[in-house]
Amino acid sequence: MQIPTLENDHVRLGPLTINNYHKLLSIAQEKALIYYSPSTINSPEALKAYVEVALEGYDSKTTMPFIIYDKNQKAYAGSTRFGHINWKNKVLHIGWTWIGHDFQGTGLNKHMKFLMLQYAFETLMFEKVEFRIDERNMKSRKAVEKLGATLEGVLRKDTLMKDGFRRNTCCYGIIKEEWPHLKATIFNTI
Repeated sequence: MQIPTLENDHVRLGPLTINNYHKLLSIAQEKALIYYSPSTINSPEALKAYVEVALEGYDSKTTMPFIIYDKNQKAYAGSTRFGHINWKNKVLHIGWTWIGHDFQGTGLNKHMKFLMLQYAFETLMFEKVEFRIDERNMKSRKAVEKLGATLEGVLRKDTLMKDGFRRNTCCYGIIKEEWPHLKATIFNTI
Protein backbone atom coordinates (compact mmCIF):
# COMPACT_ATOMS: atom_id res chain seq x y z
CA MET A 1 0.00 0.00 0.00
CA GLN A 2 1.37 3.37 -0.99
CA ILE A 3 0.03 6.75 0.08
CA PRO A 4 -0.96 8.56 -3.11
CA THR A 5 -0.51 12.24 -3.88
CA LEU A 6 -3.94 13.70 -4.56
CA GLU A 7 -4.15 17.14 -6.12
CA ASN A 8 -6.13 19.63 -8.13
CA ASP A 9 -5.61 23.33 -8.92
CA HIS A 10 -6.25 24.31 -5.27
CA VAL A 11 -4.69 21.70 -3.02
CA ARG A 12 -2.12 18.93 -2.88
CA LEU A 13 -2.42 16.08 -0.40
CA GLY A 14 0.90 14.29 -0.13
CA PRO A 15 2.15 11.62 2.25
CA LEU A 16 2.72 12.90 5.79
CA THR A 17 6.07 11.56 6.97
CA ILE A 18 8.57 11.90 9.75
CA ASN A 19 10.65 13.94 7.27
CA ASN A 20 8.03 16.61 6.49
CA TYR A 21 5.79 16.97 9.56
CA HIS A 22 7.99 19.84 10.81
CA LYS A 23 6.40 22.01 8.11
CA LEU A 24 3.26 21.98 10.27
CA LEU A 25 4.87 22.97 13.59
CA SER A 26 3.64 26.58 13.64
CA ILE A 27 0.10 25.66 12.56
CA ALA A 28 -0.11 22.86 15.11
CA GLN A 29 0.55 25.39 17.86
CA GLU A 30 -2.43 27.60 16.94
CA LYS A 31 -4.84 28.04 19.82
CA ALA A 32 -7.79 25.62 20.03
CA LEU A 33 -6.99 24.11 16.64
CA ILE A 34 -7.99 20.58 17.65
CA TYR A 35 -10.07 21.35 20.72
CA TYR A 36 -12.53 18.53 19.98
CA SER A 37 -9.85 15.90 19.42
CA PRO A 38 -8.54 13.41 21.96
CA SER A 39 -5.06 14.07 20.53
CA THR A 40 -2.49 16.74 21.30
CA ILE A 41 -0.30 18.42 18.67
CA ASN A 42 0.60 21.79 20.22
CA SER A 43 4.28 21.12 20.89
CA PRO A 44 7.00 19.72 18.65
CA GLU A 45 7.12 16.54 20.74
CA ALA A 46 3.34 16.07 20.70
CA LEU A 47 3.13 16.65 16.95
CA LYS A 48 5.92 14.14 16.33
CA ALA A 49 4.14 11.56 18.51
CA TYR A 50 0.88 12.25 16.62
CA VAL A 51 2.64 11.62 13.29
CA GLU A 52 4.34 8.49 14.63
CA VAL A 53 0.93 7.05 15.60
CA ALA A 54 -0.38 7.83 12.11
CA LEU A 55 2.64 6.12 10.56
CA GLU A 56 2.18 3.06 12.77
CA GLY A 57 -1.33 2.83 11.30
CA TYR A 58 0.17 3.13 7.83
CA ASP A 59 2.56 0.26 8.60
CA SER A 60 -0.43 -1.89 9.59
CA LYS A 61 -2.35 -0.77 6.47
CA THR A 62 -5.13 0.92 8.46
CA THR A 63 -4.29 4.60 7.82
CA MET A 64 -3.00 6.89 5.08
CA PRO A 65 -1.88 10.22 6.58
CA PHE A 66 -1.58 13.32 4.39
CA ILE A 67 0.08 16.69 4.68
CA ILE A 68 -2.05 19.45 3.15
CA TYR A 69 -0.54 22.08 0.85
CA ASP A 70 -2.74 25.01 -0.16
CA LYS A 71 -1.75 25.97 -3.71
CA ASN A 72 -3.59 29.31 -3.58
CA GLN A 73 -1.77 30.50 -0.45
CA LYS A 74 1.41 28.60 -1.39
CA ALA A 75 1.71 27.22 2.13
CA TYR A 76 1.31 24.06 4.15
CA ALA A 77 -2.09 24.15 5.81
CA GLY A 78 -2.46 21.07 8.05
CA SER A 79 -3.10 17.36 8.00
CA THR A 80 -5.82 14.81 7.28
CA ARG A 81 -6.00 11.06 6.81
CA PHE A 82 -7.85 7.99 5.77
CA GLY A 83 -8.22 5.85 8.87
CA HIS A 84 -9.82 2.69 10.17
CA ILE A 85 -9.35 1.29 6.66
CA ASN A 86 -11.24 -1.97 6.43
CA TRP A 87 -10.02 -3.59 3.22
CA LYS A 88 -12.34 -6.59 3.50
CA ASN A 89 -15.56 -4.62 3.94
CA LYS A 90 -14.38 -1.70 1.77
CA VAL A 91 -15.10 0.97 4.41
CA LEU A 92 -12.82 3.73 5.64
CA HIS A 93 -12.97 6.93 7.65
CA ILE A 94 -11.89 10.39 6.61
CA GLY A 95 -10.81 12.35 9.62
CA TRP A 96 -8.05 13.58 11.89
CA THR A 97 -8.37 16.74 9.80
CA TRP A 98 -6.98 20.02 11.03
CA ILE A 99 -6.11 23.09 9.04
CA GLY A 100 -4.75 26.38 10.27
CA HIS A 101 -7.12 29.22 11.07
CA ASP A 102 -5.96 31.21 8.01
CA PHE A 103 -7.07 28.37 5.75
CA GLN A 104 -10.49 27.80 7.30
CA GLY A 105 -13.49 29.11 5.37
CA THR A 106 -11.50 29.39 2.14
CA GLY A 107 -12.95 26.33 0.38
CA LEU A 108 -9.79 24.33 1.03
CA ASN A 109 -11.63 21.67 3.06
CA LYS A 110 -14.16 21.07 0.27
CA HIS A 111 -11.36 20.61 -2.27
CA MET A 112 -9.54 18.19 0.05
CA LYS A 113 -12.64 16.15 0.79
CA PHE A 114 -13.51 15.94 -2.91
CA LEU A 115 -10.09 14.48 -3.72
CA MET A 116 -10.33 12.02 -0.84
CA LEU A 117 -13.87 10.90 -1.64
CA GLN A 118 -13.02 10.56 -5.32
CA TYR A 119 -10.00 8.41 -4.48
CA ALA A 120 -11.95 6.26 -2.01
CA PHE A 121 -14.85 5.59 -4.36
CA GLU A 122 -13.24 5.69 -7.80
CA THR A 123 -9.74 4.32 -7.24
CA LEU A 124 -10.01 2.13 -4.16
CA MET A 125 -13.58 1.18 -5.16
CA PHE A 126 -14.74 1.33 -1.55
CA GLU A 127 -18.38 0.92 -0.57
CA LYS A 128 -18.59 3.55 2.16
CA VAL A 129 -16.77 6.53 3.66
CA GLU A 130 -17.43 7.47 7.27
CA PHE A 131 -16.77 10.58 9.33
CA ARG A 132 -16.76 10.57 13.16
CA ILE A 133 -17.11 13.92 14.88
CA ASP A 134 -17.48 15.11 18.45
CA GLU A 135 -21.16 15.88 18.99
CA ARG A 136 -20.25 19.36 20.31
CA ASN A 137 -18.20 20.28 17.21
CA MET A 138 -20.94 21.99 15.22
CA LYS A 139 -18.51 23.60 12.77
CA SER A 140 -17.14 20.22 11.62
CA ARG A 141 -20.57 18.59 11.67
CA LYS A 142 -22.01 21.30 9.41
CA ALA A 143 -19.02 21.01 7.05
CA VAL A 144 -19.57 17.25 6.65
CA GLU A 145 -23.30 17.74 6.20
CA LYS A 146 -22.58 20.27 3.41
CA LEU A 147 -20.65 17.49 1.67
CA GLY A 148 -23.80 15.37 1.64
CA ALA A 149 -22.92 12.96 4.44
CA THR A 150 -25.83 11.43 6.36
CA LEU A 151 -25.95 11.33 10.15
CA GLU A 152 -26.28 7.61 10.89
CA GLY A 153 -26.22 7.70 14.67
CA VAL A 154 -24.47 8.82 17.82
CA LEU A 155 -22.07 6.71 19.84
CA ARG A 156 -22.66 7.74 23.42
CA LYS A 157 -19.66 8.51 25.66
CA ASP A 158 -17.36 6.48 23.42
CA THR A 159 -14.19 8.60 23.40
CA LEU A 160 -12.12 9.77 26.36
CA MET A 161 -10.87 13.32 25.83
CA LYS A 162 -7.62 14.87 27.15
CA ASP A 163 -9.46 16.58 30.02
CA GLY A 164 -11.23 13.38 31.16
CA PHE A 165 -14.54 14.23 29.48
CA ARG A 166 -16.23 11.32 27.67
CA ARG A 167 -17.60 12.63 24.40
CA ASN A 168 -20.49 11.48 22.28
CA THR A 169 -19.44 10.85 18.66
CA CYS A 170 -21.67 11.59 15.67
CA CYS A 171 -21.27 9.01 12.91
CA TYR A 172 -21.81 10.26 9.36
CA GLY A 173 -21.56 8.28 6.15
CA ILE A 174 -21.57 8.45 2.37
CA ILE A 175 -22.16 5.25 0.41
CA LYS A 176 -20.87 4.58 -3.10
CA GLU A 177 -24.33 4.81 -4.66
CA GLU A 178 -24.61 8.40 -3.40
CA TRP A 179 -21.23 9.48 -4.74
CA PRO A 180 -22.18 10.16 -8.40
CA HIS A 181 -25.03 12.48 -7.34
CA LEU A 182 -22.89 14.29 -4.76
CA LYS A 183 -20.06 14.64 -7.26
CA ALA A 184 -22.44 16.15 -9.83
CA THR A 185 -24.21 18.51 -7.44
CA ILE A 186 -22.25 19.48 -4.34
CA PHE A 187 -18.83 19.20 -5.96
CA ASN A 188 -19.81 20.37 -9.45
CA THR A 189 -17.89 23.66 -9.11
CA ILE A 190 -14.58 21.98 -8.38
